[in-house]
Amino acid sequence: MESKNKKSPLERFLGAFADVNPGEGITVILLTFNVFLVLTAYYIAKVVREPFILAGGGAELKSYLAAGQVLLLLGAVRLYAGLANKVNRSRLINLVNIFFSACLVVFYFLAQMQVPGLGIMFFLWVGMFNVMVVAQFWSFANDVYTPEMGKRLFAIVAFGASGGAVLGSYLPRILIDVVGLNQMLLVAAGVLLLSLVITNYIDLLDKKIPVKSGVSQPEPAVRSETGNSGAFKLVFQKKYLLMIAFLILILNWVNTNGEYILGRMVKETAEVLIANGENIDIKAYIGKFYADFFTAVNILGVVIQLFLVSRILKYFGIRVAILALPCIAFIGNFFLFAVPVLSIVRWAKTFENATDYSLNNTVRHALFLPTTREEKYKAKQAIDSFFHRSGDVLSALVVFIGFEFLSLSTKYFALFNLLLVAVWLYLAFKIGKENSLLTNEDSISKQ
Repeated sequence: MESKNKKSPLERFLGAFADVNPGEGITVILLTFNVFLVLTAYYIAKVVREPFILAGGGAELKSYLAAGQVLLLLGAVRLYAGLANKVNRSRLINLVNIFFSACLVVFYFLAQMQVPGLGIMFFLWVGMFNVMVVAQFWSFANDVYTPEMGKRLFAIVAFGASGGAVLGSYLPRILIDVVGLNQMLLVAAGVLLLSLVITNYIDLLDKKIPVKSGVSQPEPAVRSETGNSGAFKLVFQKKYLLMIAFLILILNWVNTNGEYILGRMVKETAEVLIANGENIDIKAYIGKFYADFFTAVNILGVVIQLFLVSRILKYFGIRVAILALPCIAFIGNFFLFAVPVLSIVRWAKTFENATDYSLNNTVRHALFLPTTREEKYKAKQAIDSFFHRSGDVLSALVVFIGFEFLSLSTKYFALFNLLLVAVWLYLAFKIGKENSLLTNEDSISKQ
């Protein structure tokens, strides 16, 4: 049993990266390992997704499929909210994770049978897996911690996400040639099920050890005292949540435009190499490029997460930290506009994505700390899924008009991104101000 007044060796070690109080070490390590496994599974699937879709259709098809993802998520969010009204927290998480693990096994067999259209189906599914399973983990973490604890400890927990992203993107790079591309789907399924074991243990600890003074655990876990509000109703009836929703939409719109630029240039480069007589397999080339790209992004993300995030949050707070990514995105897209070559695009996106997956990832999840339990699960799921993917739809519209009708070069997509980033900066400023007010009120109420 850890002393309530004395830090354990683990907590003293973790203190080098964030402010960890006595009794908090075990839970923060378990949460960190939990999200590490979730992100490992996701990035394995994400690497497999790229050759499936790019070799089968190209960067334009990738963008157009975003509309399909939004339609699927519109129904999925409603089903998720309905399920959340009927079951408790642990059962909700178990059902969702087991479902997605089973889907990975099904996709493996479909890939082995070379089912036509598999790339499209898998692309749509990975989009749902990303926003639903990852968002659910952060809803769980927000539920385990109070706002004060989350602001201190999320920097460590998010390090697990960064580490999992590194491992998940690196494993396919070394295993594709050994076991095959399709077999990576089974690896991802196993990793996701292992994460569920950790989740259930954390849930047990959270119920048995009251680390949050005065915080109860009602059943079912996500039902409000005033009724079972729908996920979208919760978002639209509260200004703070609605601003977050539009911030996530704009953020993903900008990011997806950038991903389109990168994907288009990668495929064009591969086609030029083949036309010049290079003996390469286009799927393997694209898969290895993205494995290297994701690995570089995530290694840089780990460094930022480990050494900068907790210090930025401690000394500058969410109000300043939320402005970092849009500023970086503005600089990156300026370079994409000025120098539209693959090497520049790759490293501009590397720096932007690394900041997104580390500092911005921690900040955007911490925005939900001062919300209610129902808002943490239902509204957050709607924001991180439907509104997130709505940015993809808007990006697909831009690509359709810009590529199919106007035949624009990639530099003009970067120019459009610069305009979007200006709106993003305004929303980030407003949300940071509102979050500051909410967390101050929360602190006063706990005194």
